[in-house]
Amino acid sequence: MAKITLDNLAHSYLAKPESEDDFALKELNHVWTDGEAYALLGSSGCGKSTLLNIISGLVHPSQGRILFGDVDVTHASTADRNIAQVFQFPVVYDTMTVRDNLAFPLKNRGASPEYIAKRVQEIGAMIGMEAELDNRARGLTADAKQKISLGRGMVREDVNALLFDEPLTVIDPHMKWELRTQLKSLHHEFGHTMIYVTHDQTEALTFADKVVVMYDGRVVQIGTPQELFERPEHTFVGYFIGSPGMNVIPAKVNGTTAEVHGTSVQLAKHFGKLDGKVELGIRPEFVSLTKGEGLPVNIRRVEDVGRHKIVRAELFGEEINILAPEGQGISPDMNRISFDQDHVNVYVNDWRTEGKAA
Repeated sequence: MAKITLDNLAHSYLAKPESEDDFALKELNHVWTDGEAYALLGSSGCGKSTLLNIISGLVHPSQGRILFGDVDVTHASTADRNIAQVFQFPVVYDTMTVRDNLAFPLKNRGASPEYIAKRVQEIGAMIGMEAELDNRARGLTADAKQKISLGRGMVREDVNALLFDEPLTVIDPHMKWELRTQLKSLHHEFGHTMIYVTHDQTEALTFADKVVVMYDGRVVQIGTPQELFERPEHTFVGYFIGSPGMNVIPAKVNGTTAEVHGTSVQLAKHFGKLDGKVELGIRPEFVSLTKGEGLPVNIRRVEDVGRHKIVRAELFGEEINILAPEGQGISPDMNRISFDQDHVNVYVNDWRTEGKAA
């Protein structure tokens, strides 16, 4: 297991990058704690797989260093980094049995037959393939083969880190939940440093101790699921985390008052006079439909999803989402909204700004 330090790290796939826009991975300086589980979360093309491949040694960075503990591994081979990596699509040896596939990394490192047999049996049970251990991998379904890949990645207990690159893409939905739970259990049991790449917020939030949100080649926030939900440091984090995502509303802010199209909204903190692109960020959970007071909205439709209702409305020509309790009646005269002041975030040029006590 290892603490992973990313020191002044950046990467461009161009031979001679001339500007920041030429970098697929923009400069990073982060320390990831030994033994924690991290999820790299972001949309396609944001740089998360590039970062994972740099950590694994499949890609050498254009600048900066990677340290495992106190050892600089920037130019070390993948084998020398002592990591295990599971890819998006299954990589198995078709002519081998499931048992031999799982045992392969241990045999390569000279583990005893007794330990190999015990460990393979444990992993086979974890991935739900005890009954298939003596079957050849050829002819198995794609999701069964990916379970073998996951098992082979997890069979070693002595690795510095376990890296997962969207490993559940080909797994059926029920098995996804089960395998995520088992990965979490494995992490608690053995304390490996785990890094899990995904574009699925549910996978990230249920798997990781800390979620690393990436946008346009940059890490915009590292935090617990609660921190990402309550205090998104960037508007992308608010938009990407949550269903529906955070509402972002253009505003003018001066002191403890925000002005939205001429209507005043009181804020819980003092922000002074803000310049630039100023916006309020309010999650749908903290927006309430009211009568007579607040910002005017036009309700477009109401979606009843069982636990609550999602109200799709229009605020000064822009869509806004409101979560209403399942039992709440919604009448035509409920055409105003108010915000829970304690949960209004203020952003300048997409980055959250912290106010002072009012």
